[in-house]
Amino acid sequence: MEGMISTFIYFVIAIIVVFIGLVIFELITSKYKDWDEISGGNQAVALSIAGKIIGICIILSFAIYNSINIWETLIWGAYGVVLQMIAYLLFEAFTRKFSVEEKIKENNIAVGIVTMAVSIGLAFVIGASIT
Repeated sequence: MEGMISTFIYFVIAIIVVFIGLVIFELITSKYKDWDEISGGNQAVALSIAGKIIGICIILSFAIYNSINIWETLIWGAYGVVLQMIAYLLFEAFTRKFSVEEKIKENNIAVGIVTMAVSIGLAFVIGASIT
């Protein structure tokens, strides 16, 4: 029974951390509103958001595997979200030939796929470093 309770608690934590992470990501993507774009069929935004969700969840899974308690998981999860945001901002800054945000808003699926890959790939690096 204790395992079921722990699983439920981690499930709730994951939902909260993902939700907060997505809200913060939407605040830093000032050129568009994520869910408005997705409801309008913008696949590039959907891919980008999917990468962020998967990335946050990968980091949380590593945090759960390597943490002693729920608080430590929350701390690592929050830290991972911050690192994901930094990665997104760096990706935007290092892409000199175009604005990632503008291309995603324009529904450039290629940019959406690369953004998704950056989020997922770096999530594994961040997650693997959690000790």
